[in-house]
Amino acid sequence: MAVKYELIKQCKQSGARLGRVHTPHGVIETPAFMPVGTQATVKTMSPEELKAMDAHIILSNTYHLFLRPGHDIVKQAGGLHKFMNWDRPILTDSGGFQVFSLSEMRKITEEGVHFRSHLNGDRKFLSPEVAMEVQNALGSDIMMAFDECPPYPAEHDYVKKSLERTTRWAERCLKAHARPDDQGLFAIVQGGMYKDLRIQSANDLTSMDFPGYAIGGLSVGEPKHLMYEVLDYTVPVLPAGKPRYLMGVGSPDALIEGSIRGIDMFDCVLPTRIARNGTTMTSQGRLVVRNAKFAEDFGPLDPECSCYTCRNYSRAYIRHLIKADETFGLRLTTYHNLHFLLQLMRDVRQAIMEDRLLDFRDSFFASYGLFDNEKGF
Repeated sequence: MAVKYELIKQCKQSGARLGRVHTPHGVIETPAFMPVGTQATVKTMSPEELKAMDAHIILSNTYHLFLRPGHDIVKQAGGLHKFMNWDRPILTDSGGFQVFSLSEMRKITEEGVHFRSHLNGDRKFLSPEVAMEVQNALGSDIMMAFDECPPYPAEHDYVKKSLERTTRWAERCLKAHARPDDQGLFAIVQGGMYKDLRIQSANDLTSMDFPGYAIGGLSVGEPKHLMYEVLDYTVPVLPAGKPRYLMGVGSPDALIEGSIRGIDMFDCVLPTRIARNGTTMTSQGRLVVRNAKFAEDFGPLDPECSCYTCRNYSRAYIRHLIKADETFGLRLTTYHNLHFLLQLMRDVRQAIMEDRLLDFRDSFFASYGLFDNEKGF
């Protein structure tokens, strides 16, 4: 099997899991946060910088690489790892979420999804078989099954039909997957905010024995407490011996709460996206460095942070760069935010090892200014 999960320890205080996911391109220490490299690059970062901050795995996007440069070109280059010069694990999502977010530009059928490219309006088609063909060509270590992601909120009947289609598509993905020995295929549990549907989806998919399971359709606008409720009843239905991946979640509070509920892997564009707006995560909470009050502040973004940015540059300098539209400013805030979340996950893993994750959560939330789960980031 291309991807295997190894349980190291369970936290006596919280039940969270410390583990390792073994892949053809290396080991992922879990719980792990995966920086998002949508178009075969994590925006403004080099692979060497990501290694310096100890990113074990990054995520790339099937939809975007399908449209540009095309999976055939990536395959000619020797696969995604060689194309982007990254020799650690890569996860590719299926493109389903991106296609479904096009809403006005797509038509869903049982066969797949017809849509127009957001780049030039060309007609395109994605199906379980095409998604597998593209991801097999990309050569990622972990591939995602093609799923339908229902909107929030949505009626029970709509979500039920949607998840049953996702189950049928998952079966087609398994049959179309051409490289099971060196690429692990994860299924995606759907079901909206409905307990019966989530459990139905999890049971249907686990019966097919995928190497890992993701929980999709969360962090799509629902309140945080609702997301945690869904995790509370969905995670226990998933196999203990397989990796569990919560898709599209990356705020510090949700990473900790998700880990407490037994999630192993997370991804989100949040740290890179907000960095480009001059917003940073610090041990004392959110800091918008572009604000005028930092014009003469010569301290680091976060005095408790040891990243390259905080060791070398001041808030005043970074604010100047961002106000002057200098790319280096975006690089510095992005570096810091990614380092912050990767360090947070190292701290989470250490807290699990020492059976104190709930204590760690309470201490982190207090210093970060998070006093309830709704506040989020």
